Amino acid sequence: MDGIEAAIAAGFTPLKINVVVMRGVNDDEILDFVGWARDRPINIRFIEYMPFPDNHWSTGGLMPYAQMRALIQTKYELIPMVGAANDVGKDFKIAGHEGAVSFVTSMTESFCGGCNRLRVTADGNIKSCLFQPAELSLRDAMRAGAPDVEIERLITSAVLGKQAAHPPMEELMSVKNRNMIEIGG
Repeated sequence: MDGIEAAIAAGFTPLKINVVVMRGVNDDEILDFVGWARDRPINIRFIEYMPFPDNHWSTGGLMPYAQMRALIQTKYELIPMVGAANDVGKDFKIAGHEGAVSFVTSMTESFCGGCNRLRVTADGNIKSCLFQPAELSLRDAMRAGAPDVEIERLITSAVLGKQAAHPPMEELMSVKNRNMIEIGG
């Protein structure tokens, strides 16, 4: 908490705080997080619990965006903000608050069609989607002395390889993929 306050004091605003909401684990803290944004320039990003290898995901642990939003609206007024077409979060101001909330709805309201995100893993691979196992090695190409045009080609290939949608949530647990901690996020 001291680190978050120090980041705000240093001018890192708005500061995004990711909260993966899991029913029966931390869903009772949603309103506490919203209240915490009252006097802080923070953006609380409530993320739907996503299936990854070894994270014990189940549909019963998923709290959908609509339920999170409805819970918040029992106490706070949420004012929709207009975002960019490629935003992965649905953003809302909170009436009377300095901070805001967002919802990342990867399980219940897909945003794949507008997603322009790429990830570079710690070991130098580029992933075009969290849920797709396909990766291209930028590290190997760079270590082999590939010219910039080749690195650009690899990145373009990753972008062009993005799928229109990820598999349904029930199928994602059977996809051979890295753990989220190995991907980075």
